[in-house]
Amino acid sequence: MIARCSVDYVGRLKAHLPLATRLLLVKADGSVLVHSDGGSYKPLNWMSPPATLRVSSPEDVDLELGVMEQWTVQSAKTDDRLIINIHEKLDESSHDLGVDPGLIKDGVEADLQRLLAEQIETLGTGYSLIRREYFTAIGPVDILARDAEGATVAIELKRRGDIDGVEQLTRYLELLNRDPLLAPVRGIFAAQQIKPQAKVLANDRGIDCVTLDYDAMRGVDDSESRLF
Repeated sequence: MIARCSVDYVGRLKAHLPLATRLLLVKADGSVLVHSDGGSYKPLNWMSPPATLRVSSPEDVDLELGVMEQWTVQSAKTDDRLIINIHEKLDESSHDLGVDPGLIKDGVEADLQRLLAEQIETLGTGYSLIRREYFTAIGPVDILARDAEGATVAIELKRRGDIDGVEQLTRYLELLNRDPLLAPVRGIFAAQQIKPQAKVLANDRGIDCVTLDYDAMRGVDDSESRLF
C-alpha cells in the first residue's frame, strides 16, 4: 500500500515517523515494513515475524487529526508494537508471490557450500551432514547438519558476512524451530569475512560465527611457504 501515514514503534525502544507518503509492505511471513523513496533498500521501520496485524478504526481524537485507519502490528515474542496511522490511501494491491526458489549463489559461495558439506567436520569433531539446500517455506537453508550431541544446526554461508545474512539466518531458525522433528535448532553464520556489526548481532541472537579459509578448503593453501 502507498499511503500518507505516521508511524510509531513502541516497546524496548521508541521511534516516531511523522506524517508523510510511504510504501507499506505486508508480507505473507507476517512481517510489516515501512519504506520511503530514500534510504536504499532498507525500511525506515519494520516488525519482524512472528507478528499479528490488526486493522481498526481510530479513536475520536485521532479522527480529528485526519486518521482514517489504524494498523497495530504486535510482536508475538515481545511487547513491541508498530502503530501505523493512515491518513490517506493512494494505492493498494495484493499479490501472491508463491514460493521463492531462493538466491542463486555466485561461484565462490556455491563452492563454499559444496566444500563445507564435504568437510563438515571443519565446524567441529562429530559433525555430520543432513543435507545441502534444505528447503523451507521461505527459501533453502544452505546446510543442515548435526553436531556431536545430535542437535540440529542450520548453517548460512556468505563470502562476506554482514547484518543481512544474520537476519536471514534468524528467519530460518525461527521457522525450523517450529518443527518438532528438528527443534531445537541453533545457527552458524559462516563466511570468508564477517563484519564486526554482524558478529555483534549474531552473538546477541545466540548464533555462532565461523570464518572459513577458502583456499585451505580447496586444498591450495601452501603451509610451507607461509611464515605463520
